[in-house]
Amino acid sequence: MERGAKEKNHQLYKPYTNGIIAKDPTSLEEEIKEVRRSGSSKALDSTPEFELSDIFYFCRKGMETIMDDEVTKRFSAEELESWNLLSRTNYNFQYISLRLTVLWGLGVLIRYCFLLPLRIALAFTGISLLVVGTTVVGYLPNGRFKEFLSKHVHLMCYRICVRALTAIITYHDRKNRPRNGGICVANHTSPIDVIILASDGYYAMVGQVHGGLMGVIQRAMVKACPHVWFERSEVKDRHLVAKRLTEHVQDKSKLPILIFPEGTCINNTSVMMFKKGSFEIGATVYPVAIKYDPQFGDAFWNSSKYGMVTYLLRMMTSWAIVCSVWYLPPMTREAEEDAVQFANRVKSAIARQGGLVDLLWDGGLKREKVKDTFKEEQQKLYSKMIVGNHEDRSRS
Repeated sequence: MERGAKEKNHQLYKPYTNGIIAKDPTSLEEEIKEVRRSGSSKALDSTPEFELSDIFYFCRKGMETIMDDEVTKRFSAEELESWNLLSRTNYNFQYISLRLTVLWGLGVLIRYCFLLPLRIALAFTGISLLVVGTTVVGYLPNGRFKEFLSKHVHLMCYRICVRALTAIITYHDRKNRPRNGGICVANHTSPIDVIILASDGYYAMVGQVHGGLMGVIQRAMVKACPHVWFERSEVKDRHLVAKRLTEHVQDKSKLPILIFPEGTCINNTSVMMFKKGSFEIGATVYPVAIKYDPQFGDAFWNSSKYGMVTYLLRMMTSWAIVCSVWYLPPMTREAEEDAVQFANRVKSAIARQGGLVDLLWDGGLKREKVKDTFKEEQQKLYSKMIVGNHEDRSRS
């Protein structure tokens, strides 16, 4: 239906709809007025008091949210218009034709018996070289030679890891690549966002100290490059984190910091609220938009459904990871802006460039319930509409 509508240049869905429910961008007051007009002869202006019919507006909004809200669907994989011969992208898979079944079977053999072993070998090579190379470079005295070797060891290893995913990346506007003393911020879809960007630039990473294999890699990397790692007890201390980041960006000889301010992975259809911490520092911000093409493999990590090992296995058994990266012009905080306004301006620029939906919701809703303040805000709007109209009439 969608392909046919595009070929005939017909409008399949109404404006402001996502394919299920038509949503017009109207205010609460306008919709309450419409409900009252259709349900009774009393208008909102003439009857400022509560009307029983008002509850129909809130019931409808609640049903729309249950059926198809704009937040929770950002935490599940994006649906494809056509099947890419991966069973994970067609959960209602059923027999269609013998030809398609044979093609799918051949695809399974190629992906699991040929591509997967090669990709695992490349990933093992890249990680091993990263640990060994950064450890060796770490013993060299500080200076330009050490920085030169560290940069090329990191780039070489990250590019090997990118090959392990058969990643096909198109970089745009490289003249805007982040520079020393700045902060690189990007939308976040997957853990591989790091190697996608680090295979084309040299960054200082920010993150929590881990154990196991990840801890070994972190300890080796910090010897060769001034990455910013925090202990688990330090992560929740916002002032300490801000202080460490400020000290880093004030030294113009240090690498740009790579940060994903959403704080969680979103399915690459939208950009959600940016945490304001990295925008309070006062450094130059270099926005980067990352857009994946799910036609050959979906890069989104649903961390509530898949562990890291399962996720990497799914990536390595996809056909390829195809994405585009746009380096946007650097942005600085304006005099009249606070950190939240600056973060929203950067987020909007990333959303526009990447063709993503710009949402104000917090990505933390992936694991948490909606805060009471959001509910109270709707209650205040309704009460203000009733009380405000009543006060206006009293004055007149």
